[in-house]
Amino acid sequence: MNKHTAALPYNLRRSSRAKNTRIVVTADKIEVVAPLKVSERRIQAFVHAQKDWIEAALKRVVGRIQTAAPRLAPSEYRDGVHIPYQSHRLPLKITTTKAKTVRIELLNDEIFWVKLPTGIADEQHSPLIQQALTRWMKNQAKQHVQELVDLHAPRFALFPRSIRIKTQKSRWGSCGPKNDINMNWLLLLAPPAVLEYVVVHELCHIKHKNHSPAFWQLVAEHLPDFKQHRLWLKQYGASVMQGL
Repeated sequence: MNKHTAALPYNLRRSSRAKNTRIVVTADKIEVVAPLKVSERRIQAFVHAQKDWIEAALKRVVGRIQTAAPRLAPSEYRDGVHIPYQSHRLPLKITTTKAKTVRIELLNDEIFWVKLPTGIADEQHSPLIQQALTRWMKNQAKQHVQELVDLHAPRFALFPRSIRIKTQKSRWGSCGPKNDINMNWLLLLAPPAVLEYVVVHELCHIKHKNHSPAFWQLVAEHLPDFKQHRLWLKQYGASVMQGL
């Protein structure tokens, strides 16, 4: 059985052998195992009280997976390296200008052009470029997510109260109790169809605060091939989560 509390979806499994309620966290799900006679209200209160522990456990699990996953981004940001973007790896071209801040442009969807202010010490180039790329991608993510919400929300009146772009190391997105949606900007490193899937996933939580059959049916109404995008995240998500 699928449940949802404080934007934290979990699977509930009743067991005649269970003496106490316990929580099992894996990379792809949170499972609550409870005795047969424990009320759902007590279970929900228990999960809510353990929310910080669950989030920490998720980060530990994801961290172990990421350690073994290949990193997509370069170890140093210098001229000629390749930057992950929408499942592609685009070359980085660096020039110097009289501007006071680092500027990023995407030329013809083929090259990341970085304009560095003159006079910056060499050892500062890489961290400043990394910071500028992150800001640029967050702005791009905000635009792409809004466009996808505008595309999908009207069909079944799945309108979020707000949309926020966040940096998250264990979750792709979330939909809060009041329909506030958070989206992980790192999805901009994945294929566009995968970002679309996660947006649709969170929009569908506006109607179904769980992962019930009705929820997945609603996802399929928007994206009949959603399973292949979910599989992509399971296969390659650990690398994407490592970020830039």
